[in-house]
Amino acid sequence: MSVKNISRIRRAKKSRIHIREQDSPRLSVYRSSKHFYAQIFDSLGSKVIVSASTAEKDLKIGSNNVEGAVAVGKKVAERALENGIKKVVFDRSGYKYHGRIKALADSARDAGLEF
Repeated sequence: MSVKNISRIRRAKKSRIHIREQDSPRLSVYRSSKHFYAQIFDSLGSKVIVSASTAEKDLKIGSNNVEGAVAVGKKVAERALENGIKKVVFDRSGYKYHGRIKALADSARDAGLEF
């Protein structure tokens, strides 16, 4: 594992300690080199309630860029609202809050999620 990834995981662990104290579902994101993923976990982090990614065939977005992040944010918010989840805690997984991460968060807020 690279030093950048080890540092990111360390930052993610520190922020998830504070997220678990809030007892709300968390919207977690992951960026790979080819795809962008978003999942909503329950408050304990043991069960995935809703997920969306650019790897899905029905989304028809195969690129890992800002437009793909916006589409994933919109899709995960729609699925969360269908399952009765309106308020979540945003878990950026140790990534900086800019670019694709910010685009996903903004599109999820615009689609109706509160965090």
